[in-house]
Amino acid sequence: MSGQEIATAVHHGVDPVILVVNNNMYGTIRMHQERRYPGRVHATALSNPEISVWAKSFGAHGELVTRTEDFPDAFERALAAGRAAVLELRIDPEAITTRTTLSAIRDAAIEGYRGGQ
Repeated sequence: MSGQEIATAVHHGVDPVILVVNNNMYGTIRMHQERRYPGRVHATALSNPEISVWAKSFGAHGELVTRTEDFPDAFERALAAGRAAVLELRIDPEAITTRTTLSAIRDAAIEGYRGGQ
């Protein structure tokens, strides 16, 4: 979780394509907090740098992708870069998985507490 593998890849001339799915929080921890203690979250928000720019500072190819439809072209550019590449995929923090949202988890937890009264 430190990102130093990017520096290592550049240093050794290997060219992985690294996908960083960035929702600016510790999403799994937040999900469990909402499920267990709805609305009472603590220490899950992050203040990240623009990771694609940070990757460039190591000499890697870096791109920020904010729309799903932009991903295929960005991925092709990353593959063609000939060096380590980082695609930062910004996603809505509310979309905790492909099947549910934080609000849905919170609402279900609250409803479960009400049902238990």
